[in-house]
Amino acid sequence: MSPHTTVRVRKSALPYLLLLPAVLLELLIHLVPMVMGVVMSFRQLTQFFIRDWTRAPWAGPANYELAVDLNKPVGQALLGSFVTTCLFTLLSVGLCWLLGTAAAVFTQESFRGRGPLRALFLVPYALPVYAAVITWAFMFQRDNGLVNHVLHDQLGLGGADRTFWLLGDNSFWALLTVSVWKGWPFAFLIVTAALQNIPGELYEAAALDGAGSWQRIRRITLPSVGPVNQVLVLVLFLWTFNDFNTPFVLFGKAAPEAADLISLHIYQSSFVTWNFGAGAAMSVLLLLFLLLVTAGYLFLTGRGHRRNADA
Repeated sequence: MSPHTTVRVRKSALPYLLLLPAVLLELLIHLVPMVMGVVMSFRQLTQFFIRDWTRAPWAGPANYELAVDLNKPVGQALLGSFVTTCLFTLLSVGLCWLLGTAAAVFTQESFRGRGPLRALFLVPYALPVYAAVITWAFMFQRDNGLVNHVLHDQLGLGGADRTFWLLGDNSFWALLTVSVWKGWPFAFLIVTAALQNIPGELYEAAALDGAGSWQRIRRITLPSVGPVNQVLVLVLFLWTFNDFNTPFVLFGKAAPEAADLISLHIYQSSFVTWNFGAGAAMSVLLLLFLLLVTAGYLFLTGRGHRRNADA
């Protein structure tokens, strides 16, 4: 091999060598635990085998059969948690996108105080999750919380009895409030960045043609940020459906049935009932569901792009 060829090979291999540490860390942090979780899902792994989980008896598909058997309490509870998570994710992602897009469009035009207002909008996204959710937990307290103080004492809403926000059916709305509060600034940030790529001449031409504000948003803004919104919705969906920190910090180890998200439900099945094999099987089922939804979403959006390109 000539010296010139050797130099070219070294230059072409340099990017891969630079990526190698990141790939190794990715394998170590994500893929290795994932593979171990899949193996655990086929074992009768309980607290008796924590010291050496490889000694746990082989269970085959028994853990999966237990998780999807709707005639037994475990399967019924998992289905209920799955339905609750789907509803929660649908509402949270929809509200986050709506609020973020509305705020981005509102602050698109330059006005006095726009910079501080944008910075204020991003405060929930910049705060540490644990600090923010703990603060909301205090605010939702029945007797001393700010929410009940404003609703009952200052506005006179809800009658004389204070509301239990962290118990019963109201826990779902409390969880949804916290999720939207800390999630919509991300949508605002992404849509704001996308709006910067829209030429101002389009709005000027539309205004000369007599288009109103709503028509400009409908005909120019939303179609222009469509590709960004497709990625944004997918990211919000994955983050929200997998969210564990928010319900865990807000409710602790045992969430009310109305706010029993599947991430916390799997945690309870694994670390509260000490059935790690069943918990691992539920995690694998959750992973397969998310992969299926993601693949279907990318297929549908990709087909939509191809249709628009052909048109």
